[in-house]
This record gives sequence, C-alpha cells and structure tokens, in this order.
Amino acid sequence: MGVSHSPQTDRLVRALLSLQDEGECYKLLEDLLTIREMQDLAQRLEVAQLLREKITYNEIAQRTRVSTATISRVNRSLSYGAGGYEMVLERLEQDHA
Repeated sequence: MGVSHSPQTDRLVRALLSLQDEGECYKLLEDLLTIREMQDLAQRLEVAQLLREKITYNEIAQRTRVSTATISRVNRSLSYGAGGYEMVLERLEQDHA
C-alpha cells in the first residue's frame, strides 16, 4: 500500500530531511506529535528491534506493554513493508558498533 505521495507528505519528508541534529528533531516531533504519539512510535521501533532478535510476541508484549495486534502490525511491516525499519535499525546498530 505505502504512504500516499502528496504535496503535504512531500513537504513533511523535506522537513524531516532538513533537521540537522537530535535537538532539532525533538523540537519538531514535540510540535507535530502528542506525547502519546511519540511514545507509540518509539515503542514500535523497539518492537521491531525485538522482533529482529527473534523475541516471542508474548515476551515483547510483557516487556513493552504493547498489544499483540501492534506487534503483529510491526511484524507485517518488517516482513512485507518498504524496508524502513530494517534500514533504520541497521544504521542504529552501526552507530553503536
């Protein structure tokens, strides 16, 4: 399915690409998202990492307090999505190596 390209989504992507450091990123995310939305996105990234580590759904649900429906959605994205999770998680691993 994928994200629908439109002038609005193109502008959002350009805005994200214009950020120069973590501080700027936090400022924009704080303005764009609610605290809950920010937490949800962070949890999904954590779930993706745990799924890559072959942790079971039950263990992930206990660790993160995320529903199994969300875990399943993230798993579907890992398996059949655009590759964004894999790309970002690999880069984060390289940064910590």
